[in-house]
Amino acid sequence: MMMWLIVVAFLSGSLMFSYWLGLAGNKNLKDVGDGNPGALNLWKASGYKWGILGVVLDIVKGYLPLVWMIERGYAQGYLIVPLALAPIAGHAFSPFLKGKGGKAIAVTFGVWCALTGFEVSLVYALILALLAVVNRLITKSKAKSSEEDGLQVVSGMVLLFVYLYMRMFSAAILWVWFGNLVILVYTHRLEWYSWLKRRFNIGE
Repeated sequence: MMMWLIVVAFLSGSLMFSYWLGLAGNKNLKDVGDGNPGALNLWKASGYKWGILGVVLDIVKGYLPLVWMIERGYAQGYLIVPLALAPIAGHAFSPFLKGKGGKAIAVTFGVWCALTGFEVSLVYALILALLAVVNRLITKSKAKSSEEDGLQVVSGMVLLFVYLYMRMFSAAILWVWFGNLVILVYTHRLEWYSWLKRRFNIGE
């Protein structure tokens, strides 16, 4: 039973709504911006209304299956770890795109909404907003690059651990956080590599 629930959660996360909405509008998101088949590039390609719809659908696909499993008692103790990480992994490694999915940001919010009743998602959003403000003050630039976005997403997840630890969330939730961090590091690896290459003159 548990294996089937993990598969369902994974498949739910792997539904690439933003990419398909882009195709419906004759826009291939892989040819937009950084090529990420997610809601941000849908926003860029088709406007904010479609972008918001993509964000909402990506949040929902992480939220609904997990909250259903929690309410029915399937996600007790450490069983929550694979169930929570499955939709995030599904988006990052979608079989519908031959294992090449999106960056898994919106679905991450959906999962944490289900796990903590929106609490941790709101904290994560605030952390990202603060990091964006700090970055703007340091760089004195209103425009953000995909590199800066990637750095902030991963750095924000690292900082989120402080909140989880201080609020004394269970060890199982901390393992979900760790798995989520690993996936986000992977999906933003190109941004980190670009930053490290520029920062430390790697390859020059």
